[in-house]
Amino acid sequence: MPRTRPAPLPRELPDVGTVRRRARAGASLAVGLLVLPFSAGVLAEGATTLGLLTCPLAFLLFSALCEESPPARHSATRMTARTLTGVRSVDLNHITSIRLLTTFSYGSTYRTIVVRDGHGVRLGVTSAAGRRALNKALERQTVDSTLRRPRVSRAARACLGTGRPSHLAVHTVLVFLAQVEVICAYLVALLKVGGIG
Repeated sequence: MPRTRPAPLPRELPDVGTVRRRARAGASLAVGLLVLPFSAGVLAEGATTLGLLTCPLAFLLFSALCEESPPARHSATRMTARTLTGVRSVDLNHITSIRLLTTFSYGSTYRTIVVRDGHGVRLGVTSAAGRRALNKALERQTVDSTLRRPRVSRAARACLGTGRPSHLAVHTVLVFLAQVEVICAYLVALLKVGGIG
């Protein structure tokens, strides 16, 4: 079966308000999936089973909402890509923060560098081309004293290759422990609502 190429990115980018509304709608959907078993538990039996189905979906959705997918455009001033909530474009001349989002699945670790610009638009960078464009933009912002320096987490610096690798190891361990704790707390609450615990 022949592989189909993804549709090209549109020339006209959506305005910032539309992008932020779509992002909020996606986040609301993920939160709704997490809350659904608790509201269903009040009304009917089977909330535990429902929660075991919706919890993984919500966590997957949270991590993938702003993540770039092909095709993507990387220039000196803009990074544009498709996401689950539509096309997003980040202004690389006005980066306000960069942080690392780490998720785990079946023994693998997935890292997404989340970039936020001055307009509040977020984009999760996963490609090598995106990381190169981001490194160049950070170099420009540190050289140009007229631009405000973005807040970059130590783990994101390490993932971009400009920080200490030990920061990445510490980040990975802390995120893993936090995710296990959150999942356990969610399951305990789910079992109590279902009347099992």
